[in-house]
Amino acid sequence: MSGEGRIWVERFGSPIRRPKRQRAILVGLGLAGSKRVRELKDTPEIRAMVAKLSHMTRILDKAPEGEKK
Repeated sequence: MSGEGRIWVERFGSPIRRPKRQRAILVGLGLAGSKRVRELKDTPEIRAMVAKLSHMTRILDKAPEGEKK
């Protein structure tokens, strides 16, 4: 259920040959799987985590195709 205060985050890059710290951030965001998309609360902490991994994550403007709204 999407609403105010929610964002869609997508992982598009690989954590191979990345520091353990970056892989741990992916796990914390729930983006450990390949090409995973998650709906998360829009908080400064989540946005900071996505910013730290800007080379392999992005915030989507809307829900991906096939996702319930």
